[in-house]
Amino acid sequence: MSHVLVITTSLRIRSNSDTLAERLVAGARDAGHQVELISLKDKTIGFCRGCFACQKTQKCVIKDDAVAIADKVMNADTLVFTTPIYYYGMSGQMKTLLDRMNPLYSSDYKFRNVYLLSVATEDEAFVPEKAVIGLQGWVDCFEKAELAGSLFCGGMNDAGEAAKRTDEQREAYEFGKALK
Repeated sequence: MSHVLVITTSLRIRSNSDTLAERLVAGARDAGHQVELISLKDKTIGFCRGCFACQKTQKCVIKDDAVAIADKVMNADTLVFTTPIYYYGMSGQMKTLLDRMNPLYSSDYKFRNVYLLSVATEDEAFVPEKAVIGLQGWVDCFEKAELAGSLFCGGMNDAGEAAKRTDEQREAYEFGKALK
């Protein structure tokens, strides 16, 4: 059994990515994983200042919610990020959070497998490519980790639409069951 940390990055109430993240969590729990879900809604996460003090101290000089999230990321075995696709990329709040994970580079982080669940209005296969590439760039900085998989659910625009989409809910559940 591994400790799975799921971070939802949509700020929208009743977001489609949050709905599918809940199904993913159910699948991961049914597979025997210990799962923790963190939403970035109502979190204060400032931009990285690029001071690199964290490389010596493993602590960020900015005191906000990213510090506690980084601690949870460091101690998880498996990470799952969920994001809406904005302008063919990950959400800005997800990118900001990834930038704030700088203290982890020189730490003894536990995570080995990283996954992405993305949701968009468009449903063409190329839509999530830049989000996947962006997360791959972050993962590449952690030599003991790998981007182990991604799931894209397209064709959803309105808030709450995923609650009516049984195929996508099943896919998210199975994706969660298959996490390493």
